Amino acid sequence: MDGNGRWATKQNKDRTFGHYYGSENVREIALAALSVGVEALTLYAFSTENWKRPQKEIEYLMKLPAIFFNKFLDELMEKGISIHVIGDLSKIPEKTRNVMLDAVEKTKNNNKLILNFALNYGSRDEIVRAVNKLVNNDEPVTEESLNDALDTFGLPEVDLLIRTGGDTRLSNYLLWQLAYAELMFVDDAWPQFTADRFLECLSNFGSRERRFGGLNQ
Repeated sequence: MDGNGRWATKQNKDRTFGHYYGSENVREIALAALSVGVEALTLYAFSTENWKRPQKEIEYLMKLPAIFFNKFLDELMEKGISIHVIGDLSKIPEKTRNVMLDAVEKTKNNNKLILNFALNYGSRDEIVRAVNKLVNNDEPVTEESLNDALDTFGLPEVDLLIRTGGDTRLSNYLLWQLAYAELMFVDDAWPQFTADRFLECLSNFGSRERRFGGLNQ
């Protein structure tokens, strides 16, 4: 969900204006994903590096989950959408953490779409935490055991990464999980990224040949 702040700045608005409209767009993209049978949608809401942002912006970002779920949780429930969250929640303000965990609990039996928020998430941090978990439990570190110790355990494999906002880098996001994912970088800022544009990306993905290191027969 990149480009919120820059989009707002170009309109001579405060960066928080962009974050608000970005949160509104979560609903649109989630419903589009649901409409075509996407199994899981993970959104990069706040990275471990985002603590470097101005304090005013951070405080607003920590309020956004409550704003979003107060407005849309009932609809998400009706649509059968299940909320998940990944990242180190221990460093998130308690009120924000409770809002997220409450949404997770209320939607845990839904099975139409997993809407997964990466909050205080960084892939390097995730991998380090996973390794430490295995070491502390005296478990051998293997590809399988590490995969099972990651925040994303139990979620489907990542097939497609779409990064909005024009930058062409991964920014410490799902580095392990993206091993064989297709990558798309679009210039639209997240608030401009429409459901139709999202569906175009899915159509493009569907036309790609995926070999996973082998050869198609």
